[in-house]
Amino acid sequence: MHIQEWLETIPAVSVYALVAGVIGLESLGIPLPGEIVLISAALLSAGHDGINPWLVGACASAGAIIGDSIGYAIGRKGGRPLLARLGGKFPKHFGESQIAMAERSFEKWGMWAVFFGRFVALLRIFAGPLAGVLHMPYWKFLIANVLGGIVWAGGTTAVIYSVGVVAEAWLKRFSYLGLVAAVLVGVASMLIVKNRAKKAAASAAPAPEPAAVAATD
Repeated sequence: MHIQEWLETIPAVSVYALVAGVIGLESLGIPLPGEIVLISAALLSAGHDGINPWLVGACASAGAIIGDSIGYAIGRKGGRPLLARLGGKFPKHFGESQIAMAERSFEKWGMWAVFFGRFVALLRIFAGPLAGVLHMPYWKFLIANVLGGIVWAGGTTAVIYSVGVVAEAWLKRFSYLGLVAAVLVGVASMLIVKNRAKKAAASAAPAPEPAAVAATD
């Protein structure tokens, strides 16, 4: 069976469920390739009439928000012993150095760590549980969680879907050269968005107190 014919047989509901499920579990604190799944689904929607990119983005946003909220509740109840257990099971993701880095991010940025953490793979896994462990006020967490989930999921879907549409049109005219160019544009766009997110997060960090500055002189 031709690859295009095989893609046409994929039920749309299974794609939506996969996107929401994988991103939800990743946001909950389980290391999974949520961004890869979202990008793949967005590209698939560009060439598959039965898959709606709006629904892909909506399912991704819902998975991100719900997963983060559950992770927050688990982290608030489990506390630091939970992080220790996760470190034993996933040392590459929940090791002492990774936890220390995430804690420093939360101390500097507060609720912005939850928002901008959506664009960083490690913080995307940590944000919900760690916000609960550190007892971040839930209303702050909820605002940053909802906004971050929508901007990340919706923005990623929109960019990748647009790249897929352009790639398909160019592919008909310029064969694989069009596809390569479109993919490069898409990757560059995602890198620019992530770089701006990191810069915005850094600028949101509070300045060091005078006493701390004097101590370092």
